Amino acid sequence: MKTSQENASKDRVSPSLQNEKPPKLLDQVRRAIRVRHYSLRTEETYLHWIKRFILFHGKRHPREMGAPEVEAFLSDLAVRQNVSANTQNLALSAILFLYREVLGIELPWLDGITRAKKPQRLPVVLSRSDAHCLLDALPADVLGLIARLLYGTGMRLMEAVRLRVKDVDLSRGEIVVRDGKGAKDRVTMLPRTLVEPMRAHLAVRRTVYERDRALGRADVWLPDALARKYPQAATDWGWQYVFAAAGFSTDPRSGAVRRHHINEQQVQRAVRQAAQRAGLAKPVSPHVLRHSFATHLLESGYDIRTVQELLGHSDVSTTMIYTHVLNRGGRGVVSPLDTAG
Repeated sequence: MKTSQENASKDRVSPSLQNEKPPKLLDQVRRAIRVRHYSLRTEETYLHWIKRFILFHGKRHPREMGAPEVEAFLSDLAVRQNVSANTQNLALSAILFLYREVLGIELPWLDGITRAKKPQRLPVVLSRSDAHCLLDALPADVLGLIARLLYGTGMRLMEAVRLRVKDVDLSRGEIVVRDGKGAKDRVTMLPRTLVEPMRAHLAVRRTVYERDRALGRADVWLPDALARKYPQAATDWGWQYVFAAAGFSTDPRSGAVRRHHINEQQVQRAVRQAAQRAGLAKPVSPHVLRHSFATHLLESGYDIRTVQELLGHSDVSTTMIYTHVLNRGGRGVVSPLDTAG
């Protein structure tokens, strides 16, 4: 039997516990994503699809739903909204994360849901002459330099705009790509023709950095826990973005006001406009420059394993796609129309 003192203690504790509300579902999702160090883009994408899933079913809690509701949502995306297979699979990945990592529910029916089959499409590749026409149509500024890096190194767009000063070695002609797709680092070449343009750009960038440091605003975002481990690193020259934004912006996670890297949409827009000026009929995006880099290396006789390492592909089968778009019609077979009788 409890004493009056124990009861009084319970009375004092209970109101505070009762007033504590559990975090909202989306806040739980956000916390689970950040604990796993997922990118801000992944966080925004997962939250978007989880919201869509909940709203589609009249704001029912996911614990009350199961396989029929998930399948109905995915079917609606494919049939009524006509989204691509990639988009449908991304929505499914977000829902899987919600159930497994946030709600802690291991449901066997999630493994049985069929993912949309991705169509086997060949990448868009420019000829060497078209690639140079595109680059010549770009302005001789930062955007043009980034586009030349994409074609000259095979980097992805986000890898280029997130490039840090410490990872560019002008003397060795190397670029270290940090935390690429699959959280992997790799080394690629810095084209000789871009060494001096990069040197000139870094000199201008250093001037901006020194001005920011004089104002006490030179800190940049650091990955994972580096900001706590090395408090001074955020203001070091080596950690600065090579391609910094023109102004400051607010970090949506921490609220810190910093100079971030250049917006990738500026590069995408510049490449599209350059393709129009060059009169190219193919749909051109920055990623086409990466495809063209890989294909032109294979055309030059470099072995596929070397190209795989430069691109950062985990499996050589991913790189094999470029063997199908080499400039050898019909897999190198000579048409009978071109042979003498």
